[in-house]
Amino acid sequence: MRLVPAPAGSGVVFRRSDLDNFEIPATGRNVAKVSYATSLMRQGVLISTTEHLLSALIGLGVDNVIVEIDNLEVPILDGSARPYVEAMLAAGLKRQRRKREYIRILKPVEVREGEGPTAKFIGVYPGEGYSIDYSIDFPSPIGHETFVGDLEAGDYANLIAPARTFGFREDEPMLRNMGLIRGASDQCAIIIGGGEVQNGELRFHDEFVRHKVLDLIGDLALAGRRIWGKVVAERAGHAMHTALVQRLLRDRSAWELAHRSALGLREAVTTESGAHAVALAHSPAA
Repeated sequence: MRLVPAPAGSGVVFRRSDLDNFEIPATGRNVAKVSYATSLMRQGVLISTTEHLLSALIGLGVDNVIVEIDNLEVPILDGSARPYVEAMLAAGLKRQRRKREYIRILKPVEVREGEGPTAKFIGVYPGEGYSIDYSIDFPSPIGHETFVGDLEAGDYANLIAPARTFGFREDEPMLRNMGLIRGASDQCAIIIGGGEVQNGELRFHDEFVRHKVLDLIGDLALAGRRIWGKVVAERAGHAMHTALVQRLLRDRSAWELAHRSALGLREAVTTESGAHAVALAHSPAA
């Protein structure tokens, strides 16, 4: 996979280099399958597991980039967004002349599922910056965790990007039968089994909810622009994240475009994936 600088106004576009450079813009209208990961599809061409890369792009403020990829799955790397962040920061970011367009939230938009103590909820509200209030509730050893922060504070790389995805050992056969986690191993996720973490120490005491915030940022990137407002989520996931995007985009009275300066990549970033490892390296801009 290779990240290539793009002109202002391009947005994030996935380009399947193995399919005559077929392009799939990272927008809500191209959301395909959403279960344990977020996938995009256009004219039958699929890109899966997009959320970690999209999260890294939004977290660093990269608005315009071409993602060249030669298969249908974005590399999971170590299960977090940190390798993408490190590669992009090493390549450098370039401020572009066109001002960045934000989606400024004008009124509440909400998605709810279920009732009672297990109800799921996500909503976006008017506010300054890009604040996030996320709560999760899972069986032990995760339990109830809450994270509150503002993406505009500029510490995504340290506070959110390193948080890894997690999964339960007993779900592994089901996920592989669904065609997911095909390249997964104990090195690219927090593995939970028997009521405990089975593969080492956590990077944060609340790493689980921080990863949910990472996913949320990546999924909301499918709005096509960075959110300007407040997001609140309780027990949500990819399906509810993307449902919120689609509901928001359908209600044109709920938002307006606001402008600030935009960022793009200064040079290309390349990732090459093998059977067991992923290496990151610079490459000259195309």
